Parts: sequence; C-alpha cells; structure tokens
Amino acid sequence: MTNKRLYMDVHVIQVLPPSNINRDDTGSPKTAQYGGVRRARVSSQAWKRAMRGYFHENSPEAGVGVRTKDIVSYVAKKVVALVPEMDYDTAFKEAENALNNAGISTTKDHVAKALFFMGNRQAEMLAKAIVDGKYTKNDKKELQQILADNPEIDIALFGRMVADDPKLNTDAACQVAHAISTHAVQTEFDYYTAMDDLSPEDQSGAGMLGNIEYNSSTLYRYANIAVHEFTNMLGDEASTVAACKLFIEAFSNSMPTGKINTFANQTLPSFVMVTLREDRPVNLVSAFEKPVQVRAGSGYVNRSIEKLAAEYEKTGKFVDEPLGNFFLNVTEQSIDGIGETCDNLKDLLQKAGQKIESCLKEAGDLN
Repeated sequence: MTNKRLYMDVHVIQVLPPSNINRDDTGSPKTAQYGGVRRARVSSQAWKRAMRGYFHENSPEAGVGVRTKDIVSYVAKKVVALVPEMDYDTAFKEAENALNNAGISTTKDHVAKALFFMGNRQAEMLAKAIVDGKYTKNDKKELQQILADNPEIDIALFGRMVADDPKLNTDAACQVAHAISTHAVQTEFDYYTAMDDLSPEDQSGAGMLGNIEYNSSTLYRYANIAVHEFTNMLGDEASTVAACKLFIEAFSNSMPTGKINTFANQTLPSFVMVTLREDRPVNLVSAFEKPVQVRAGSGYVNRSIEKLAAEYEKTGKFVDEPLGNFFLNVTEQSIDGIGETCDNLKDLLQKAGQKIESCLKEAGDLN
C-alpha cells in the first residue's frame, strides 16, 4: 500500500447558442456574479444528471445506479428473479423489511421517504440476502455493508447521501463545478404566439402567447476525479481506466435537456483538456475572473481558449508538474507547449486512458 494519489482534471470550453438548459424557480436561465459581472451558469447537478443519462444510453454495461423512492419494488423484483416461485406480495414485504432493517425508512405507501441511490449489483446482493434469510434486525451491519460495497460507477463518482443513516452515505470520488460563461451575459426574452388551427377564419388573434427567457454563452466547464479513491471503490484498475474514459466522453458529449426542443442547442465542445496530477486537482476558472472582452463579431471562443492555456501555465508556480496533459482543440486558435495534442476525442480518450493505466501500475495500490 502506498500513499500516492492521482487526480484527473477535465476542462472544457463550449459554446451555447440562445438556450435555457438550466432554469431557476421562475423559469429564468441560472446566472452567477463573478468578476463583477453577471455570467450564464449551469448547475453541476444539471450536468451530472445529463452525464448519468449518457452513461445509461451509451455504455449500460458499465453499470449505472437507480435513484428512486420506489426502492422496495426495485428490490422485490430482484427477489422474484432469484426465486420465481415466490409471489410478488411476499417478496415486496420481505424487501421492505430488509430495507427498513438496513436503516432506510419507508412511508405508509411503502416507498422510501427520500430518493435512494442504489446500484444494480447492490440490489441483487440484497435480494440474495433476503432469499438467504439475512434481513432481521440482527443483520443490520451486514445489510448496510451490502449497500456500501460494489457501487455502480455513478454512485462512486457522484456519491450518495442518506439522511436516515449516515452509515449508508457514499463519498463522491468526483467533483463537478457549476459551468459559467467566460464573459458577461444579458438575459433576453422570446415573445411567442401559438395559433388555433381550428379557429374561424373571421376570428383573428393568437390562441396562446407567452415569453421564454434565454441567453447565449461560451462556457468554461470543469470536473475532477480522485482516481485513487475511485479505484478503491470500483475494486480494480481496468474498471477504473474504462470508467475514467467514459467520464471524459460523457462530460464532453452530454447536454442538459432544459428547453432543448425549443432551442435545439445541440453543441459540442470547442476545447477539451485532461490533466493528470498527483498533488491536487486545479480548477482554472480564475482565467476568467476578468471577463473575456472581444471586438464585435470576433466571438469569445478563441480568446477563452487562449486565456485558459495561459492560466494553466501559471499553475506551475504553485503546484507540481502534471504527470500528463492532453488536449483536443477544434478551433483555429493555436495552442503550443501545454501538453500533447489529440486529433479527435477517441485519440484523447486513448492517450489519457493509457497514461492513467500506467500511473496506476507504477503506483501499485493507491490510497
């Protein structure tokens, strides 16, 4: 066992056209004050939800958890799958007993009092414990251990908080920052009308009208993974490497779906950079504390990438030299001397994955 650590930083510059992918309680696009000006903002929760959807749709074999109040039914179905001759009502009752004895409270409607995050393997192991008769109050520690072991990748990445019993909590191996625009923004309004197709010809006017708020922005997005913690949670290096590559892919390609049918804001990043460090993770948002300002018509992307690269070089005055740095730049902005250039996302995933694998092998067991 060594004391070595490994962190993976992921930085993205991405353009959003007029859109409202993450709204507040009034329907307005979320914003934040930073550097003295108002910025567009997308919450970390919104993008984590989009990433979990990407995991499920594009790599279901990687293992994705289920977050639901209907946890009793979820486990009961696993019990019936193991013992088909058991009737569902009995399986449901025993599943609820096991969950209650593990410290998860349910309501009179037999659903959890709060959303509970459970992995498929955890549900299957709990179902097996039920079938084996291990669901009495005396087995609480064993039941809780089942719910702690073998987390799916999204539970290991994003963590789990259980108000009923902190022993069921899972610390997150990943941190995701709120995305903010690299420049100041103003919220705009789309006034729209809808016509009634069956209204009489002599009747004018709209059948409905309203407003939708939106803005457009060039975002800086950041996330990191404590790879040493992630490895301990997943249990083996191969799974960790595959999951880290999937994380980079999902962080690059996912998109929150707020008002997406209205604005069709299906954009991809202009710049992705993956940095591997052994001392600490580094968020480079300070590059944009002074908002990017450009001449009218020249756009924010190139200048944002330039400032991000300059900020990356400044970090060398505070932290150790990275173990590796890989970036994909699809703009005409020339970036030299900050790392290894990648031809496309697949190339970036391959190079970053190989470096993570070699770092894990060199360090042995990480803690």
